[in-house]
Amino acid sequence: MHRIKVVEPDGTLRMVISNHDGFPGVIAQGKEQAPNRRPGAGMLFYNDEGTENGGLIFAGHRDVNGKIVDAGVSLSFDKYGVNGQMVQLAGVSDNDNRFAGLRVRDNSIGTPNNNRIWVGNGDDGAATVALMDTQGRRRIVMEVKADGTSSLTFLDPNGKVLNQLSPSAVSR
Repeated sequence: MHRIKVVEPDGTLRMVISNHDGFPGVIAQGKEQAPNRRPGAGMLFYNDEGTENGGLIFAGHRDVNGKIVDAGVSLSFDKYGVNGQMVQLAGVSDNDNRFAGLRVRDNSIGTPNNNRIWVGNGDDGAATVALMDTQGRRRIVMEVKADGTSSLTFLDPNGKVLNQLSPSAVSR
């Protein structure tokens, strides 16, 4: 097991850099709450109270069948006092998932991890900016598909298209 801990003079944990085997689980106020379930290695950041508040995690390998699994990276920053990321820059490229982007979450509205903003791309090659309501439902989506076609879509709370603008509709 290989792990580097950075601690304050009073012993408060501030940062951990570790391989997978030495990677800690979720730590709150200096105490590990759950075992590590993260697939990779990396660096975790802790606030003044010794509670995890972000990190840089990376992983990737081939399984026994040669498939690429758990391949990705995440840089995240958590909101104080709330479990979950506030801002996350992530990229995944394995056999099951392909995306890269910036996600902004709103953890202050009662339900943790409501995505409010997504800027990124997916396996289909589309570049997307999506704005969500406080329930995490897409309400405005701006997209440029892999073939270059673009659109701006307005959705109701159930995901029904209310209005959609595209260059062909605007130029007519």
